Amino acid sequence: MGELIGRQPMLSDAVWRDVQHLGTTRQFPERSRMLKQGEPGTHLLALTEGLAKVVSRDAEGLTTWLAFRGPGDLLGEVSVFNGTVRTADVVALTPCTTVVLEAARFRRFVEQRGLVLPLMQQALERMRESDLHRTELLTLPLAVRLARSLLRLAALACPAEPVRVRLTGLTQAELAQAIGVTRNAVRNCLQDLRDADVVETARRVIVIKDLRALRSWAGL
Repeated sequence: MGELIGRQPMLSDAVWRDVQHLGTTRQFPERSRMLKQGEPGTHLLALTEGLAKVVSRDAEGLTTWLAFRGPGDLLGEVSVFNGTVRTADVVALTPCTTVVLEAARFRRFVEQRGLVLPLMQQALERMRESDLHRTELLTLPLAVRLARSLLRLAALACPAEPVRVRLTGLTQAELAQAIGVTRNAVRNCLQDLRDADVVETARRVIVIKDLRALRSWAGL
């Protein structure tokens, strides 16, 4: 079937294993805030289990969705390297397991292992994904945008691409925010996917039953 929708972690398996030995393990309950916008970048998190979302808040309190993150992702690394406050919140969508990495120690590790370029490539890839997402919001039909978002989540949750993928912890309101539509619009589109036997849904649960069909809905 090929890739779900191009997710390419920049750190090798060996480096990722070493990263996990740099800090201490911390669990985050579902819906808890893992990193807080406006706080200094004293540490970052290596996400080993679970799904999270990245959102920013403006001065009026308006929340903007930025990204979903999954196992193998670093969280909060930009403020650590730039020495600035955090520009977004990271919120656990499901129970999450992380490794807490102290800023100075992680910077030394990056320099010693020659990881500056891979991490720069990761930052550029994330910028490219953000640009692509903004273009999709302006140009693609709702059903295509929803299908692509579900595929991205599936790639985060289950990169091995199994037959069925169970996504938990995500509300229809959060999906709507991610693709720039109303919750009612998402509800109607999910009904279309249910009618086509592509997904099953329950409260905060979406089961992708047919990844091949979902890719077709996504235009991929």
